[in-house]
Amino acid sequence: MPPRLSPDVADPSSLAGAHALKGGRNNLAEQVYATLKAQIHDFVLVAGDRFSEAEIGSRLGVSRTPVREALFRLRNEGFLEVEFKSGWYVKPIDFAKLDQLYDLRIMLEMASVQKLVARREDPPGLEELKLAWLVPVEERLDDMRAVGELDERFHATLVLATGNDEVARVHQEVTERIRIVRRLDFTRSDRIEATYQEHGKILRAVIQRKADQAQLLLRSHIEQSKTEVRKITLSALHEARSRVR
Repeated sequence: MPPRLSPDVADPSSLAGAHALKGGRNNLAEQVYATLKAQIHDFVLVAGDRFSEAEIGSRLGVSRTPVREALFRLRNEGFLEVEFKSGWYVKPIDFAKLDQLYDLRIMLEMASVQKLVARREDPPGLEELKLAWLVPVEERLDDMRAVGELDERFHATLVLATGNDEVARVHQEVTERIRIVRRLDFTRSDRIEATYQEHGKILRAVIQRKADQAQLLLRSHIEQSKTEVRKITLSALHEARSRVR
């Protein structure tokens, strides 16, 4: 039987004082939702972990009503499922769906880079990317969460720079849905190093307005990430949880 929610899965103090904040039940439900989703993305909760509404409420110090609202929201997004008598559990990774999402991501980012390179002037945000990724080795980050967030901003900035809000919205939705496995890349130092190198090459090609090269590098970069995702097993998720702790 998969392990149940352990005592350190959720910090009871993480929502301390939430009842005193404005927004009432909706605000609490939003906080529970954000907390649980972050724990899934950070491997505190992994595929197969089981828990009850009462357990979550006890851990976070809130009533079952906002907990239930948050859990059903995560269920609708494909992260959780519930069984009669057995309670809630984190769903296994759907690799077929991930393949489709990665393919969609490639199409969105390839088209965005093509438009980006065609611009005469560097768009807003490009300078920030230079400061983050074109740095000496000794200045590179090695914290999993920090690198994961930086990686997402890199790709989001490339898409946002085209000025198409709808494309950016769809890209953000894809990012949300693949984050759970994408961040596994950054639990390994070799993958963090590879990300810095590959992002640097893509960025230089964009700066130099080399469209074909930028697109080729970008596709290769995302395809490699997709390949790494295929290597993920349940044991790898549990190992990632141990490393994070």
